[in-house]
Amino acid sequence: MTRFPRRGRLDWIGLRPAREAPMREVGSVQASAGGGLDGDRYRGGSGKRGATLIQVEHLPAIAALAGLPAVQPVTLRRNLVVSGIALIALKGCRFRIGEVVFEGTDPCDPCSRMEDALGPGGYNAMRGMGGLCARIVAGGVLRVGDAVEWIEP
Repeated sequence: MTRFPRRGRLDWIGLRPAREAPMREVGSVQASAGGGLDGDRYRGGSGKRGATLIQVEHLPAIAALAGLPAVQPVTLRRNLVVSGIALIALKGCRFRIGEVVFEGTDPCDPCSRMEDALGPGGYNAMRGMGGLCARIVAGGVLRVGDAVEWIEP
């Protein structure tokens, strides 16, 4: 349960400054312990949802189930897109992305907005592949290309 075949990688970072605002892609971002990502609408919230993550490996599956040729990360409204590591295995665990330490808190279930973003049935196309919510335990800068690694307790 604590072994992973390899390290993951941070492939994409997106921020949404306000509820109805579109996501904007960035190459790096400051993450604050207990707070969130600078420039994101959830910054300063409860801390349980300091960042949202999704696996890049799920994007083609979501697209296929929604009947689309492809789905871009910006469409799914998650902050961080990672590859090479099963996110659900990090629920309840601490992990590091670059210099930032996270704790996986809850699955990041899709919301009804996926019906507009992906078309009719978009919510169900994304079920089970919505990613992970995480608390930021130790802050720092996140950069595209950073390694994603499980931290032993």
